[in-house]
Amino acid sequence: MSLSSPRCRRLVSAARQAAEAAYAPYSKFPVGAAVLTASGRIFTGCNVENASYGLSCCAERTAVFKAVAGGARKIVAVAVYTLTLKPTLPCGACRQVIHEFGPKAVILCACRSREPIETTLDQLLPGAFGPAALRSR
Repeated sequence: MSLSSPRCRRLVSAARQAAEAAYAPYSKFPVGAAVLTASGRIFTGCNVENASYGLSCCAERTAVFKAVAGGARKIVAVAVYTLTLKPTLPCGACRQVIHEFGPKAVILCACRSREPIETTLDQLLPGAFGPAALRSR
């Protein structure tokens, strides 16, 4: 999956649009995410903060949870868009949630500059704990 492919451009565009809906009054760090499922559907999410900071939810997890609520169980790619000059990778909690449904998912991180990052979840979270670990007990 190449960042220049139409599918990737569509995914990053969806993440950029999702960032516009972010509720980030505390961090002032709006983030948008878009998840591509195995069936080709795209689900988006934005970060939603809360005055009780621990109750906030990242854009990536919002998008994954929407995909799962929509019946998806396999994630192929995740795009993350931030209004920064350098792309931002998903946090550890989001990496763990993505792993549940896309252990080898492509991760695309874009921002206002032209320096995107393309990697995979297994590169970002090597040796991840997941469903297989529970079956090995």
